[in-house]
Amino acid sequence: MKKQFLIFGAVFLSSIFGATQMAMATPLTDLSEITAPAPTGYALGDAVSDFKLKNIDGKMMSLADFKSAKGFIIVFSSNHCPFSKSYEDRVIALDRKYVSQGFPVITINPNDPDAYEEDSFANMQVRAKEKGYPFPYLTDDTQVVSKAFGAMRTPQAYVLKKEGGKIIVSYIGAIDDNAQDPSGVTKRYVEDAVNNLLVGKPVVTTSTKAVGCAIKWKS
Repeated sequence: MKKQFLIFGAVFLSSIFGATQMAMATPLTDLSEITAPAPTGYALGDAVSDFKLKNIDGKMMSLADFKSAKGFIIVFSSNHCPFSKSYEDRVIALDRKYVSQGFPVITINPNDPDAYEEDSFANMQVRAKEKGYPFPYLTDDTQVVSKAFGAMRTPQAYVLKKEGGKIIVSYIGAIDDNAQDPSGVTKRYVEDAVNNLLVGKPVVTTSTKAVGCAIKWKS
């Protein structure tokens, strides 16, 4: 009986030790990645459904409001994310370059403000004023629009074009190829996509991996 007890004790300790080793060997995972929905939103060539979201001026805004637009540069962004902050000036520059050519920028904040207070509507208004955003900055309270697009990170860009009465997805992904250093950019994905569309050419690079912060979804 004593021998059986000792064997049982050895097996028990071995299992505990093994579990501890596994836990130590397994890297911690960002919980926002675990709870994020699968990216099952719009694909290239899909027609985008119009939406109504509240802008920082308190007014509801939709794509239909831009009657003379040839397309749109939609950027899912946020206040708290350092990657979004790194891209702020570049997004402002995109709007200033293309709004007069029919491709205005529209930014959307998809984050749950209960998770990040910095992403509250009031703080969105403050940030937009501080940076002098020339484009709409919309809050997606229900996160329905963000999920419809399949957005997963901030920032994440979508280039849309008007075609045959529809609004078609032409590009999905990163704004350019250097999230941290604007001076180190060698490929400008969004600019290249819009430039091609403006002259009636097909977009060459239609999708890239967005680099940024995982969107915090409501539970």
